[in-house]
Amino acid sequence: MPKNIAVENQTPEKNYILAKLGRTETDRLIKHLEPVNLKLGDVIYGPNQHISHAYFPTTSIISLQYIMDTGACAEAAEVGNEGMLGLPILLGGSVTPNTAIVQTAGHAYRLDQHILKAEFNSAGIMQRLLLRYTQAVMTQMFQTAACNRHHTIEQQLCRWLLLTVDRIPSGELLMTQELVANMLGVRRESITEAAKGLQDAGCIRYRRGHISVLDRPKLERCVCECYSVVKEEFIRLMSSIN
Repeated sequence: MPKNIAVENQTPEKNYILAKLGRTETDRLIKHLEPVNLKLGDVIYGPNQHISHAYFPTTSIISLQYIMDTGACAEAAEVGNEGMLGLPILLGGSVTPNTAIVQTAGHAYRLDQHILKAEFNSAGIMQRLLLRYTQAVMTQMFQTAACNRHHTIEQQLCRWLLLTVDRIPSGELLMTQELVANMLGVRRESITEAAKGLQDAGCIRYRRGHISVLDRPKLERCVCECYSVVKEEFIRLMSSIN
């Protein structure tokens, strides 16, 4: 489970949603925001577990996955410094059949569900941000489903890599091919082949669980339209809020 921490140089403004809040909302929430350290593989919540807190990542990435009875899984969406984990709290469900697991270790801010609901119900900028963000997440899920059905594994891998590195300024991922295969819901051998093709093309470098993006423009030329649909919809929805 995530642990409370005191983090130097860690501020709520490193999360896009928290950064967009006005001074009044920030002053109201700041004393309730708990900095936490999220480790790779931490399960924030599992299927049908009560969601007691929302999480606003700053340097971490959380993967929303569906795990089948057979143990097979696939990723439906990611939450990074652009968003918030815990939308079911606001939608009235408080539980969800998916699992939220830390894909990239880092930091986040945690907020009690009751505080979040009170802020949301005040009908201020937080409500407008989270309603728009909910639509952006829905777009990500729909586009992921379409991409997994209609595009090649190499294109899926490119989409996943670009959406992930958008949330990591370093452009380097600590991620094994097996974990990537699990998130895309495909065989590891397929990811090995696709990663080798991208490495041979000079797009990425893969070594010992590290994936580095070497040539982003070339990687963008290899990806399907799904990446730009998700990115542009987020920009459209979130940039005009004030």
